[in-house]
Amino acid sequence: QVQLVESGGGLVQAGGSLRLSCAASGRGFGTYAMGWFRQAPEKEREFVAAASWSDNTRYAGSVKGRFTISRDNAKNTLYLQMNSLKPEDTAVYYCTAARPGGRFEYWGQGTQVTVSS
Repeated sequence: QVQLVESGGGLVQAGGSLRLSCAASGRGFGTYAMGWFRQAPEKEREFVAAASWSDNTRYAGSVKGRFTISRDNAKNTLYLQMNSLKPEDTAVYYCTAARPGGRFEYWGQGTQVTVSS
């Protein structure tokens, strides 16, 4: 079982940056695939970025080149560095984890990111 707690959200102007963190508790963080999803008002939750246990990363096309996912297995923490933010990046951002070979099944409570134009 993994518990996830996000932090680092807030209000930022377009073009600005934010860094989200996700602190994980429980065993096995280093073996889990980790990811970020987001959900804007009246929209479905969508994939943002993911990092495998071996630090292979992938991104949604809308954030590639602007966002960077990283993990510190020694600190049981996942990060999302968000640069060149746009108003359309406004959403609640969720951290998620998947056991080896499994689907994303553990979710944090989310952190609000608001980008003003």
